[in-house]
Amino acid sequence: MRADARKNHDHLLTVAGAVITEQGVDASLRDIARRADVGLATLIRHFPTREALFEALLRTSFDELTVKAGELETSSSADDALVSWLRDFVACAQNYRGVVALMVAAIEDSQSALHASCVTMRASGARLLARAQGEGMARTDIDGADLFALAGSLAWLGDQPSLAPRADHLFDVVVSAILTHPVSPDGGRTSPPVP
Repeated sequence: MRADARKNHDHLLTVAGAVITEQGVDASLRDIARRADVGLATLIRHFPTREALFEALLRTSFDELTVKAGELETSSSADDALVSWLRDFVACAQNYRGVVALMVAAIEDSQSALHASCVTMRASGARLLARAQGEGMARTDIDGADLFALAGSLAWLGDQPSLAPRADHLFDVVVSAILTHPVSPDGGRTSPPVP
C-alpha cells in the first residue's frame, strides 16, 4: 500500500474507532465517512463492507489479547493469568459498544472476516482456564465457551448505563465463582472453603 493510501486507511480507522466508541457497532458508515471528511465511496474503497471495517478495527485488539494470553501462560500464576486476561478482554470489548454480539456472531460464522481472530482469541482464554483447572485453581465444570460467555456478559455490563457502576463488583463475583481460591475484595486470596 502506498504511503498516502496507508495514511488515509489509518485515518479512516481512527475516525471509525471514535465514532463506534460513541455510537456502537451500528454506527452509520455514512457518518464515519463524513466525520473522516471523505466521501462514502472512499470509505467503501478501503473497507468494502461493514464487517471489513470491523475486522480491520478489531483484529489488532483481538490479536493482542491472544499474544497477552501467551505471555501470561509463562509469566504469571495460573489464577493471576486468567484474571488478568479476563480483565483485558472485558476492557477491550467495552471499547466498542455492541461488540460482544459481533464477536459471538463471528465465532459462529466461519465466513466472517473476524472469525479467525475471535476463535483464536477465545481459544487463548480457554488455554488459560485449562491451565488454572489443571493446577486446581479453577472449577472444572466450565470450558472455554463458558468463559467466553461470562466474559462477554461482563463486557455487556459496560454498555448498560444503569449497571455500569456495578461492573467491577460483578467482575469480582464472576471471578470468585470461577476460581477455587477466589480473590477477596482487597485483592488477596481467600482461604479455601472448609468442607
